[in-house]
Amino acid sequence: MSLSEDRQIYLAHLIFNFIYDEDLADFKDEDLGVRAAKKGVAKYVAFDEKLRVAAAKKVQTLKRGVLEGSPEWDILFKKYYEEERGRHGKS
Repeated sequence: MSLSEDRQIYLAHLIFNFIYDEDLADFKDEDLGVRAAKKGVAKYVAFDEKLRVAAAKKVQTLKRGVLEGSPEWDILFKKYYEEERGRHGKS
């Protein structure tokens, strides 16, 4: 899941607004809060991309040569992706 920068900024604003509305944290100003949320979203996107690359690599290295885009590839990719998430404690 690769998110465009615009979508990441949008999500950061949603996160900041939720935190602000629920009074979960105090920030000196809104800009500081939004920047913190952007940083968190960017870290998540980078982490997720690493998991996706690792899962795709596992599928590609299978001896039986599963074709990317096939239903079998999709099933195996999802399985390996979930395994990678589990290995990193992100179930």
